[in-house]
Amino acid sequence: MFSGLFTLLFLGILAVAGAVLAVIYAPLPLPSDKIDFVIDQGSTMRSVARQVHEAGVGIPPEVVIAVARITKTDTQVKAGGYELSRGETLWTLLTRMSRGDVTQREVAFIEGWTFKQIRVALGKHPDITQTLPGLDDASLLKELGAEETHPEGLFFPDTYLFARGAKDVDILRRAYRAQKKELAEIWAKRTADLPLRTPYEALIMASIVEKETGLHTERERISGVFANRLRINMPLQTDPTVIYGMGDAFDGNLRRRDLRTDTPWNTYTRNGLPPTPIAAPGRQALLAAVQPEKHKFFYFVSRGDGTSAFSEDLAGHNRQVARYIAAMRAAGRAASAPVQAVPGVETAGEPTAADAAASDAIKADAEKTEAPKTDPTTNKP
Repeated sequence: MFSGLFTLLFLGILAVAGAVLAVIYAPLPLPSDKIDFVIDQGSTMRSVARQVHEAGVGIPPEVVIAVARITKTDTQVKAGGYELSRGETLWTLLTRMSRGDVTQREVAFIEGWTFKQIRVALGKHPDITQTLPGLDDASLLKELGAEETHPEGLFFPDTYLFARGAKDVDILRRAYRAQKKELAEIWAKRTADLPLRTPYEALIMASIVEKETGLHTERERISGVFANRLRINMPLQTDPTVIYGMGDAFDGNLRRRDLRTDTPWNTYTRNGLPPTPIAAPGRQALLAAVQPEKHKFFYFVSRGDGTSAFSEDLAGHNRQVARYIAAMRAAGRAASAPVQAVPGVETAGEPTAADAAASDAIKADAEKTEAPKTDPTTNKP
């Protein structure tokens, strides 16, 4: 009698085990060849099973919960985005979620981007959960726990991996922390005679260097020009700051009147650094800002090929500008007349649509301060 009961019990256990194994290793019914779903942070196994079911996996949540408990994966599920393909099993799914093998997505913040461009990139990404719309900059900075009052330049340009469904603010938080870390490390490497007082000033300078540099090997030299000007309280007179201050009013052409129109970021009308960065500088621009090249240059102008011509005085700079305009005219790239007053060069008044590449040449017209005849750091010629 007992042997018969034992046999029945054993057969029952085998039947249950077989049924469980069949459920665990059978291909899951999916509505398509591949589905994506997100497990939210702090989800219980019950909510996980519900989210899996709502994603289209044709298996009752109660079965998912039961199998997870039997396999002891019910307390190991990690939050994040997951992908499931046709033919994969419940065991594959539970193992993947317990290991945290999330599906990675990516979003890139490019060196030289403004914060506005960063927000656009986040907003357009189909795999990012949007929380920023309707949130102003002040509220965002408060959400991030930032001490700064302006978001420009605070987010390190890099490619950020994330699980599908990650929140935009969480990605920004990572970029903010990355920039703080980079800036702290690089500030510790600054030269002794740097005319910058704080890491934030270095961030501002780096953003200018980032926007002004066409050739990456010229970063330190361009930074040196601005450092030389700061030391003698000479206006930086850099076009990208003017453009930034114009905001949406900038139409792609920089005109003389724009250089004369005062904004907090206009480094033609105001001495010193602008109040905030004008873009997101990368690591190399940050390094160039705190380790500028030592030289006697106070001017530079684009050659039109991505490189710059550097000069120690205004006369030399004007000669370089004249060569640049002549070359552009010869190549048919400039407007019908020069875009600024250069001694010895005919001008034709304010342009209505200056060639974008000629915007650097406008500097000569706006110069108010001649470079010193001696090295301001040594007081020697």
